[in-house]
Amino acid sequence: MMGKVLLAAPRGFCAGVDRAVDTVNEVLKRHGPPVYVRRQIVHNVHVVRELTGYGAVFVQELDEVPEGSVVVISAHGASPSVYKQAAERGLLVIDATCPLVAKVHREVVRFAQEGYEIALIGHSGHEEVEGTRGEAPGSIQTVATPQEAANLQAEDPDKLIWLSQTTLAVDEVVAVAEALRERFPHLTNPPSDDICYASQNRQEAVRAIAARCDLLLVVGSTNSSNSMRLVEVALRAGAHTAYLVDDADQVRDDWFEGVQVVGVTAGASAPESAVSGLLRALADRGYPEVEEVSVTQETLRFSLPPELRTGRDSPPTPTGAAFEGEAR
Repeated sequence: MMGKVLLAAPRGFCAGVDRAVDTVNEVLKRHGPPVYVRRQIVHNVHVVRELTGYGAVFVQELDEVPEGSVVVISAHGASPSVYKQAAERGLLVIDATCPLVAKVHREVVRFAQEGYEIALIGHSGHEEVEGTRGEAPGSIQTVATPQEAANLQAEDPDKLIWLSQTTLAVDEVVAVAEALRERFPHLTNPPSDDICYASQNRQEAVRAIAARCDLLLVVGSTNSSNSMRLVEVALRAGAHTAYLVDDADQVRDDWFEGVQVVGVTAGASAPESAVSGLLRALADRGYPEVEEVSVTQETLRFSLPPELRTGRDSPPTPTGAAFEGEAR
């Protein structure tokens, strides 16, 4: 008996990832290689490998970049100290920070200036969280779990606001926010939803298929927060088993014993080519039928950074200026 694949939609590249990858390609076209990129432009091994082949050079910190070079800031953003260092080294900065991440940066600056303490729901050490914390390090504490929220200390419990990393699972954020409110009844909510629309849509798509799946495969890299969250959401939503894979090469034979229905999705930084390769491999394994299950259509697109739209190079500008999104 042939098995079946349930293919979640939306999946794969979001508007912020499209913008970041297009930014590196456009900078390579205009300036020629090498173009330096601080950290991975997005958290996906295939994207990084492909851009490396075109002449992008990925570095951890700016002291690895020759003075006067072009450097792209990754989609996860960076703290103001990074922009300061770039200016000191005479680097031309092209800011590929996702506009939705930049929005959280602006919220941090605003509320810190208004005297709020900020509980940032997120994972310490993640590049997005580190960049966001850098906007007001003296005003932010990071909380990742309800247990950490229950132990949070605040100088003024009546002037505490929570914000969140953009790539978390919705139910994960709700649980931590509820724990914070239990401890701090006057906790202020964010002015708008911080969780990225694409993360939410991909999570909803997984929920729509998970209970029907004996096995659910998420295409994405292990350092991709939103991809990792999709595995967790799948298991909570009723998938019998769920695994994160970069591509078909990481799929194991023993996962398929007794499996009739395989779910497939992809994190927001995973290319569709990796999904297509996985579907071909699944067809070879006896799962040729593919049913796409769509929960919504995504039409949002973000403009390239201003320097790439005007054709003129501009001095480095902190992340707020990256918010040039246009829905169409």
